[in-house]
Amino acid sequence: MSKKTRIPPMLKRAVSHIFTKPVTTKYPFVKPTLPADFRGQQVFDINLCVSCGLCSRDCPAKAIEMVVIDGKRRPQFKLDSCIFCYQCAESCPRNAIKSSVFYELATTDKSSLVLKPQASVERRASPQ
Repeated sequence: MSKKTRIPPMLKRAVSHIFTKPVTTKYPFVKPTLPADFRGQQVFDINLCVSCGLCSRDCPAKAIEMVVIDGKRRPQFKLDSCIFCYQCAESCPRNAIKSSVFYELATTDKSSLVLKPQASVERRASPQ
């Protein structure tokens, strides 16, 4: 009588995975394709801002603080508190806040997650 040798199920599965395509991606070397409505880091255009404060008032995470720059109140974003709901962008009457596809926000320095408004650059006519 010959006895059949039984192959353990775990070995069968391990051998079958040698010939299958990997499930993981090669991130950071291959960047993923993001959907059109992806919510990444906020982009703030200070020239469109009218200092109304609606973004700060409507932020459910209280991640926006109004600070004084050039005599006007401007939003300062704290990305470590932000939940990326973009209620601020929906509340902005001048569309000064927009979404971006930048999502790599990991850092060891928490102060780099504060987006401070930069002073507006006014275009002046050059003397001729």
